[in-house]
Amino acid sequence: MSKQQAISPGKNFFAGGFGGVCLVFAGHPLDTIKVRIQTMPVPGPGESPLYRGTFDCFKQTLAKEGFKGLYKGMAAPIIGVTPMFAVCFFGFGLGKKLQQKTPDDVLTYPQLFAAGMLSGVFTTAIMAPGERIKCLLQAAKGEVKYAGPMDCVKQLYKESGIRGIYRGTALTLMRDVPASGMYFMTYEWLKRLLTPEGKSPNELSVPSVLFAGGMAGIFNWAVAIPPDVLKSRFQTAPEGKYPNGFRDVLRELLREEGVASLYKGFTAVMLRAFPANAACFLGFEMAMKFLNWAAPGL
Repeated sequence: MSKQQAISPGKNFFAGGFGGVCLVFAGHPLDTIKVRIQTMPVPGPGESPLYRGTFDCFKQTLAKEGFKGLYKGMAAPIIGVTPMFAVCFFGFGLGKKLQQKTPDDVLTYPQLFAAGMLSGVFTTAIMAPGERIKCLLQAAKGEVKYAGPMDCVKQLYKESGIRGIYRGTALTLMRDVPASGMYFMTYEWLKRLLTPEGKSPNELSVPSVLFAGGMAGIFNWAVAIPPDVLKSRFQTAPEGKYPNGFRDVLRELLREEGVASLYKGFTAVMLRAFPANAACFLGFEMAMKFLNWAAPGL
């Protein structure tokens, strides 16, 4: 195998930010569907559910709100996603670098998983408020409580201070730390698997990068869905509804809807995971190639 490139936190930061923007544009419509399915009210006796599934939610959203409805709340993740993915890829790069004795060391899969978990810790500070705002805007069906992301932040701060904006941070950590470990480990594993003998993983073809990135997204969400359902419920619930935090949400969901409720929005998540994360890693790899060409010494 050819000599691997030394990890550059600076390049990881900028390339990760570009990858994150690609992810949001590719995946936001299905993210909106996911949040709406996860937060829809439980139907009463004899009532039909608000949405019969992913495609019904998609059709209803398009019919009532048009194409724009699918991109509701996108400003918050776009504003947050560039620094968030920049920090995410920086954290992964740092996690790898901390475990290397020399720049040529090839890390084991448990080491890559640990580096990925570190990236999940890094991103939570940015992710938690962005997720809270995004979920509130996405869950709004028709009624306009918030004029936009900044108005949402102002109202939340007025109602309950900084704690209101950061509500759901523990659940964001519970989702992102193990899921990020799985995300990056799977991507690196598939890159190695798809790399022809004697070549470097940095020379992978576009279809191979898209496949590895897309599958990394699938594995990431397979781990992340249950805590994500709890997080969406908790972050969109009225103040004081769950005094004991996620334990109350978990108890209510299991009591009223059973274990299957922890996988609400599964179809929307998985339909989104492949193209969104394929776009993210392709954006990251393209940006890295550009940065390596434009600033080889950085």
